[in-house]
Amino acid sequence: MNYSTIKKTAVAASLVAAFGFAEVAQAQQPTVFGGRSQYRTWSIGVHGGITAPNVLTGGSNAFGQKVGYFQNSVGEYYGLTIRKQFSHLFGLELEGNRGRIKTFNADASGPAIESTEWLPGGARSSEVSVDWSGSLNAVFQLGTIDFMRRENAVNFFAKVGMGVLASNPVQYANNDFSGASFSNEGNWGSEIFGDRTTTGDRKNKLTGFIPVGVGAKFKLSEVVALNLGYTMNFTDDNYFYGPARADYKGRFSTVTGGLEFTLGSRDKENLTFANPVAALYDELKDNTLRNEVEALKQRVSTLEGTVDQLSKDSDGDGVSDKFDKCPNTPAGTQVDGAGCPIKFPEPQVVNNVATGSYAAPIQFEFDSSVLKTESYSTLDRLAKELRDTNGSVKLDGYASAEGNEAYNMNLSKDRANAVRQYLVNAGVAAAKITAEGKGESNPVASNDTEAGRVQNRRVEIKK
Repeated sequence: MNYSTIKKTAVAASLVAAFGFAEVAQAQQPTVFGGRSQYRTWSIGVHGGITAPNVLTGGSNAFGQKVGYFQNSVGEYYGLTIRKQFSHLFGLELEGNRGRIKTFNADASGPAIESTEWLPGGARSSEVSVDWSGSLNAVFQLGTIDFMRRENAVNFFAKVGMGVLASNPVQYANNDFSGASFSNEGNWGSEIFGDRTTTGDRKNKLTGFIPVGVGAKFKLSEVVALNLGYTMNFTDDNYFYGPARADYKGRFSTVTGGLEFTLGSRDKENLTFANPVAALYDELKDNTLRNEVEALKQRVSTLEGTVDQLSKDSDGDGVSDKFDKCPNTPAGTQVDGAGCPIKFPEPQVVNNVATGSYAAPIQFEFDSSVLKTESYSTLDRLAKELRDTNGSVKLDGYASAEGNEAYNMNLSKDRANAVRQYLVNAGVAAAKITAEGKGESNPVASNDTEAGRVQNRRVEIKK
């Protein structure tokens, strides 16, 4: 095992350990927004309040109501909501209401609605009964303020939606809502103002409307919140307050307060009041998390120390001290995996006239032209000698007698070229090397035995 292997193993072990510890820490600390399943997302609410015949954005109705002119005659309004929270920023809400809207002539000098054949006595006030209304609202959480102990919070929201309401206006001759001069209850359903004959039989008329509102939620407990809100309602009904001298799109506003109850397990946080900034602050300041981070740092430091210890190589031979069985090896000494000097066999010089070989042949495996590692030392010494003397060498490749002659000829050439390429890579000029394949010729041992065939799979080196 060399230094590189030791280092890679130690680093891999440290990463695995650190990842495992991080996984444990993550399991102990819930993520801020890991999915809606971690939170309570359904809630129901009840509310009640008052109505006004005007809205903050301006405009007027048939009775001269102006923005900012809040009449002292108000009606009651109440209902319920069902909401699904999809994230800490957005939810959908079904809202149902009923109630009354009252309005009267702000100018006492004359009737708001002059006498007509439909209203012989004119009208100075109107009362609209909202038998029911329903809308689907998109609710946007604008921000959440958490207090010191995180037990209470304030959430600000805005909403916009679309809905339908069933209403019936009644107009009165007086500002005290007495002396009824117009009521079409039970006759809605036909065009009643363009034709004196009415054939409708509905108690009320249906009107589309758009609610737009803002409000605040006050967290009283993990289950209950106090809601305060202001909503402007814009209708598409010209006769929302009854017949008038001009076309006025009816509008009204509501101011409500109520209680909202979150459904689900108390062990889960209410997604409506989830505050990412506060949650991140908690994670940064949490003592448990900080202790876990410090413990992780200690483990990483220990692992780094272990890696340093395993990688320490005092004599610079490429084998760490922990595994070096021969310490203090002289610089430049070639060592084995245990750090001990490699003892190379002396080259066997052959003065055989028949072969003319310079050194022991380079041996090969059966049907292979790949150099064996034990041949490297011989070839390294040969390459050094050729470089130093600028000498030349002849390489003759051979094969044993298995297979056909043509195949063995190609195999012997490949073996000679393998030795040639090694010498070239070692710095010997290619022009100084001659490589030939001799095939099955000139066996140095019998091809009838495996021991003999092993000797015949060779490259002979000749100078």
